[in-house]
Amino acid sequence: MGRYFGTDGVRGTFGDELINSKFVYRIGHALGAYLDGIKPNLPSQVVIGRDTRLSGPDLSDALTLGLNEFGMLVHDLGIVPTPAVAQAVLDNQADLGISITASHNPFSDNGIKLFDWSGSKLTVETEAKIEALIDKAPTAPEDPPLPRSYPQEAASFYINYLRSLMHHDCLKGWKIVVDLANGATCETTPAVFKHWGAELILIGANPDGENINLDVGSEHPEKLVDAVRAHGAQIGIAHDGDGDRLVVCDETGEILDGDVLLALFGIYALRSGALRTRTIIATIQSNLGLDYALREEGGSVERVDVGDRNVAHRMRDVGSNIGGESSGHIIFSDFATTGDGLLAAVKLIELLCKTGKSLSEMRKEVTLFPQESASLKVVAKEPLETLETLQKAVSEIEAAFGDEGRVLIRYSGTEPKIRLLVEGKEANAVKEAMDTLIKAVEKDLSVIQD
Repeated sequence: MGRYFGTDGVRGTFGDELINSKFVYRIGHALGAYLDGIKPNLPSQVVIGRDTRLSGPDLSDALTLGLNEFGMLVHDLGIVPTPAVAQAVLDNQADLGISITASHNPFSDNGIKLFDWSGSKLTVETEAKIEALIDKAPTAPEDPPLPRSYPQEAASFYINYLRSLMHHDCLKGWKIVVDLANGATCETTPAVFKHWGAELILIGANPDGENINLDVGSEHPEKLVDAVRAHGAQIGIAHDGDGDRLVVCDETGEILDGDVLLALFGIYALRSGALRTRTIIATIQSNLGLDYALREEGGSVERVDVGDRNVAHRMRDVGSNIGGESSGHIIFSDFATTGDGLLAAVKLIELLCKTGKSLSEMRKEVTLFPQESASLKVVAKEPLETLETLQKAVSEIEAAFGDEGRVLIRYSGTEPKIRLLVEGKEANAVKEAMDTLIKAVEKDLSVIQD
């Protein structure tokens, strides 16, 4: 992580030192300088989309003003899911895509996600260059001119592309519950499923600028579960605020773990010969059950650091076409350059249609290892290697588990938290190991009790 960029762009509370109009102007100025350095004296094109937060238009204007200083041609996409911004980069042959969103975070937050000319998230090296330019950027003018941007319809292009993936009216007779998180997918996802003839029960479909992710969406699937059971739906789908990931529940109202979802995509792609290199790319967070499930089908899992950007980059390096995170970021590189919650839902429903199986039946093909996780707020993120009690505890637990378990310790990229994860074949042993780790953290670090 850099000074300003976290694991997925720049993010914070609106009005803080990073997410405010004056600093975001400097980000826009730095992005303009960066693009001008790549194409000196030539106009560059930038596309900007946002989610439904009230702070979105102010931040969009600030970015645009900074970009205008270098003569950038800015296309304003309005409210669209983050994957639609990535697609708009390709459709426009643009040099940069910007999504103004804080994803699943509360309304009070906002942020900036960036895509390069290929629709891919920026590398750490590129972010470092931009950070250096931010430090050199001037302050925003006291009496700025009006930002110059051109409205562009991107939602309809995204909708039409997703609609093309299955036949018209192919979901007639289906009931689908969709939780839109009062976010960026409120127009796009219903338009796609209605085209296929599905009867939709919508939750979180009335954004007011302040209710994004408020007790709805991927972080709060309780209403989704209740609605699936009440309406007898075949499936329930919940987006996060910007629509780049999803949470799914089956027809009984049971939530599918993200690693079960990823495993199912891998298993059926292996069986049909569609998984290139016979390898799925996942992160260090993914459950060991994913590895076992793919191994039984003759495939394998390769792990990278947390972040869908890392997954996507590694997929390109090794030639794999499916990858993702347990959080519900699923990447199908044959169809999109980044994680897309709607696309992942479509590919899952396509599997159900092809196999004739129910989701509750299909999910039984994957067994995950017992897992415990914890997140502790800390005063300071001391280097992990200096935490003697914790390091000793980790070594002892790993020695006891051998190849049938693992421990993962890391700091959050966006919050002052240490995250702990333990997996193993025996649930009691996993729980005891987690209790040991928490006590070790409390001894080595100053933990803030919420």
